[in-house]
Amino acid sequence: MTTDQADLVTIGKIERHFGVRGEFKVRLLSDVPGRLEQLKQVQVLGVTGQLVEMAVAHVRRAGSTYIMGLVGVTTPEEAVALRGGLIQVPRAPAAALAPDVYFECDLIGLSVETEQGAEVGVLDTILEIPGNRVFVVRKGAKEVLIPAAKSFVASVDLPSRRMVVRGIDDLLEDRHAL
Repeated sequence: MTTDQADLVTIGKIERHFGVRGEFKVRLLSDVPGRLEQLKQVQVLGVTGQLVEMAVAHVRRAGSTYIMGLVGVTTPEEAVALRGGLIQVPRAPAAALAPDVYFECDLIGLSVETEQGAEVGVLDTILEIPGNRVFVVRKGAKEVLIPAAKSFVASVDLPSRRMVVRGIDDLLEDRHAL
């Protein structure tokens, strides 16, 4: 079964290999409890952009991460080749979202601009810090950190791949630390 990339939601990221049996550590990118432990099949989006469907051999919790084994991945070298890959599942079983709530994977890559129409950059990643999440928006070598809060996000238009932000003028100024 092949699934279109738009029909998938990212729920984990392969961090690094683990042990000598082809296992690897996965950082959970979903707030659905038990999300990884219930998986039988996943799509792995490699860093090269190749999407491969694989059967899950086993998953177990290891502190704040998970150890996962996939059928057919039996050596550390095979596991290393998956490093940086994204664990994806079909969007259909994902929980319905409330208005103004989005999957992180849908937000990554959005063009970000101010209410005045000034380009800020492209949403590159989302950091999770205690009490909040922070959008990392990049424009060339410049990086802007924007709190992921309704007071800063004016609107999100997923079909147009656009996010409008407000109240970030001080964040955009070039300031040199003393």
